[in-house]
Parts: sequence; C-alpha cells; structure tokens
Amino acid sequence: MSERIWLKNYPEGVAANINPDKYQNLVMMIDEVLVKYKKKPAFACMGTSLTFGAIDEMSRQFGAYLLSRGLEPGDKVAIMMPNCLQYPIALFACLRAGLVVVNTNPLYTPREMKHQFIDSGAKAVVIIDLFASNLEKVIKDTGIKTVIVTQLGELLGSLKGSLVNFGVKYVKRMVPKYKLENIVSFKEALNAGKKFTLPKHKGNPDDVILLQYTGGTTGVSKGAMLTNRNLVANMEQIRATMSQYIKEGEEVALSPLPMYHIFAFSVNCLALGGIGALNVLVTNPRDLPSVTKEFKRNKITIFTGVNTLFNALINNEEFQQLDFSDLKITVGGGMAVQKSVGEKWQKVTGCYLSEGYGLTESSPVLTVNPIDGKGQLGTIGIPVPSTDIRIVDEQGNVLGIGQAGEIQAKGPQIMKGYYNRPEETNKVISADGWLSTGDIGLMKEDGFFQIVDRKKDMILVSGFNVYPNEIEEVVVTHPKVMEAAAVGKKDEKSGELVALYVVKKDKSLTEEELKAFCKEQFTGYKNPKFIYFKEELPKTNVGKILRRTLRDELNKES
Repeated sequence: MSERIWLKNYPEGVAANINPDKYQNLVMMIDEVLVKYKKKPAFACMGTSLTFGAIDEMSRQFGAYLLSRGLEPGDKVAIMMPNCLQYPIALFACLRAGLVVVNTNPLYTPREMKHQFIDSGAKAVVIIDLFASNLEKVIKDTGIKTVIVTQLGELLGSLKGSLVNFGVKYVKRMVPKYKLENIVSFKEALNAGKKFTLPKHKGNPDDVILLQYTGGTTGVSKGAMLTNRNLVANMEQIRATMSQYIKEGEEVALSPLPMYHIFAFSVNCLALGGIGALNVLVTNPRDLPSVTKEFKRNKITIFTGVNTLFNALINNEEFQQLDFSDLKITVGGGMAVQKSVGEKWQKVTGCYLSEGYGLTESSPVLTVNPIDGKGQLGTIGIPVPSTDIRIVDEQGNVLGIGQAGEIQAKGPQIMKGYYNRPEETNKVISADGWLSTGDIGLMKEDGFFQIVDRKKDMILVSGFNVYPNEIEEVVVTHPKVMEAAAVGKKDEKSGELVALYVVKKDKSLTEEELKAFCKEQFTGYKNPKFIYFKEELPKTNVGKILRRTLRDELNKES
C-alpha cells in the first residue's frame, strides 16, 4: 500500500502532508488564537457566549489558582462536566499551567470514577455539582486533594444562571446531596486566581498533555497518552481536510457531542476553535428541542455528530422545517454512519454527511470522506494527510486491494502509549510505529477504505466503546452469578446495545435483581439492556467463552 492510491481522491488544494511541528506545543496555538480572535465569540451555551478574550483572561486566572494550590506542571487534573462554558476555561487553564488533563465522563458510576482517578494519579478535579455525590463516595481512596465544584448556570449571568441552577436543583432535583471537604466554587477559584500571575509554560512536543481513557484491546480502562505533537498534528490534519470550505474567524459549529469525548475534543474544541470558530455547546445531545433551538438561534455552518443523533433529527418534524442554507459541512464519527441516514440527512439539509473514522489512540481522526461530497456513503473515506493505512493478515503480512484484514495506521497523531502499561502498549503499537486498530477492513480499488467487521469484541453504543471484559468482571462479582458473557445486540438507534448472557450460581437470581445491580455499577450506555440466562456458555476447547457464537446467534434472531 506504499503507493498511497487514495491521494488521487484528495480535493484540489489539499496537501498530502501537514506540518505536525507547526507549534512546539498546544499552548502556543491556544495563546495565538485567544489573542488573534479576542473580540469574537468563542463558546456559547444556552444563549450566553464568551469571547476568546474572556476565555483568555479566565483561563489564566483559573490556571494560576490551580498552581497556587500546590499543583505542579505534570500533575494530573480530572475535568468532569458536560458541555458548558466552564469546560474550555478549565481545559485551557490546565494546559497553560502545564498540567495534564484527564477527561472524565461525568456520568461514570463511583466504581468507574475511582478506577480512573487512581489509575491516572489525579491530584485535582473540576466537577459539576450534579455528580459530586458520586465523588464523595470514592474521594478518600484517591489522591485528589483539590476539588472545584461548579454549577451548570454558574457562568450564564446572574439572572439566567440563578434560574438554571434553581431549576436543576429544586425543580428537576438533579443534584443529590453531598458533603465534600475544602471545596471551592468555580467563581471563587477565578477570583482567587486574580491575585496570581500564570507563568509561561514551555512544553515540549513529546510531553503528554492529555490522558484520554479507553478500553484498548482488553476490558481494563487505560489512559491513552496523547502528546502536544499528537494533538497539534491531528488538529492540522482535520483543518486540512476542511481547508477549501472554511473561513477563519467566520464559522459557527454546533457541538452537541460532549467535549470530554475525543471526537468533539479534537474536532470542535481544538481544530475548529483554532480557526476562530464559534462553538455552540449543547449540554444534553439527547434533548432534541435544545439542538433544534440552537440551529434556530445561530447560523450553523458546521455540524458534528453521531449516527444516532443524525437519525433522530431527520425524523424530527421541527428539525425538518429549519433553514439549513448556512450549513456546509456535516461530519459523522464515533460509530458507523448508516447509508440510509446519510442519504436522508442530505435530502433534509442539503448538506453531504461525511463519515470519518478513528480511535482514542489516534487523537482520534485517521480517515474521513472528502468534504466536497465526492465521498462514498458506507465507507470510512480516505486517510487524512500525513497518515498511512494498511491492511494486514493475522501474521502481519500486508494484503492487497480488496482483501480483508486488520486495519493498521501510522502517523504523527498515534498516541505515545498507554499510561503505565508498556505491555499493553506493545500489543497495539509495533516497533516501527504501526497502530493495530482491531477493526477488520479493506481498501477498495479507488483508495477508499471500508470496515467489514470488528476483530475486537468491543460493543459500540452510540459512539461509546463498551468492553465486554469490564462488564463480565463486574457481573461475576454478584454472589448469585457463576459465569457471564457480554455481547453487542444490533439496534437501529444506537448501533448496538449491551446484551448479557448469564449462568446462575443461585437459581433464585432474577433479571430484575441483576439489572438493579448493574445499574449501580455501570454508567447508562454500558448497562446491559438484555439479560439471557443459560445453563452453560459456549467455549473453546481451552475454556474461553465464545462471545462471537453468542453474538451471531443473538443477531441472527433479531
């Protein structure tokens, strides 16, 4: 595949390579952008916006405050909140202070939080109050000493913010009671930070600045170490693919996907934010009226999302009636975009839906369909600049056009490795830098790539990875469970849902009892939606559970 035949599909003006060393570190880009576009709105949420200049000032204050609490460059800070104006401030503050960001899903259960905080060695957390009660349950077992709690409406202005906070806490009752010692509010941290000066951080290209957690090839959640160079490279690669269709300082991007997810983090926050685009944040992407409202409120030119969201929107009558005349780029990622959804999206909005592909371990973008509409629905497109993709068999031999095998990728966006897990790193990254994705695909004669199967047993629920090992290891701790196997059940809305096969240790075990147990242990998308009891599970001659057999039987029936 050394001839890189996909290059012929690059739109005119898109170079085959980018400069991954354009900035020595990500902070150089952040500093440049915050000054260059200081008077323009950078992030908006619920009708309130902050300019790049305001983000500049507040992130400096917040970063200075973090250092005043005894944190030092290289220390880990967990950021645990949905899309809100506090997120980019906390993110840029940490990076400018030389701290390593640990993106954490705010919907995690206490068990999941505890693992991530202990594994990463986080010393501080910035968390929204909706989930502070979960932190209370585990904080004593972690190394976290600095806790900054924020409310959803804290930066929305005094009147609107008060109304939002009142509604969330007292009307919707979404904030469980909690008791955490020595906590500081987000605004208190900002005010305290005014007393200090944030020193200039001089990071190196290979410094790890982000720990983005993923299941990797096993069920143990691992931190993918993403460096300055990784993130700068992918930011430049994403920009290059859009370069012919975007105008710096003029774009308005709708961002319904959470910024703690690597897709929105790199594409929206970094790549689009880096060209002076306004990112319109949607706090809850499942709230279709909110998504529709932001389309009405703003002249959206770029929209990123996942198949389930696109599908829900094109079947929503109110959304169908909107004016899409400003929309020129739609990108889908996180999960496969169904061909029927892509076709209907274009029919409803008049905008081509360009599917991309990537992994947390690749910062994340590896391939994307050309934005000019000359892509192919049902494929993952072509490699982004400075990226090579090849197909190999089980022995690592490179396969030819049309032959299916494991997809491997190589480029400046490939992670440094898994944090504190060199053995796991060596399983997925070869000595010469090729990342094994675990996906089975092929390259067509025209250079477009297609995924045909998944080597991993990973379950993909609405763009989020669910690893069977994790589900099974927790489920078998239930005293009435003998064995368990988790597989993906096809679902029209989510792509897949988690199905659980269980062999009982105690015959009194019921589906309701096990579902209640799982609800306490797993965040929503990991929760088994289907539970099947069996006398025994299919196994290999050495006793390994044959998940594929169960999955094939399950999906054949459906």
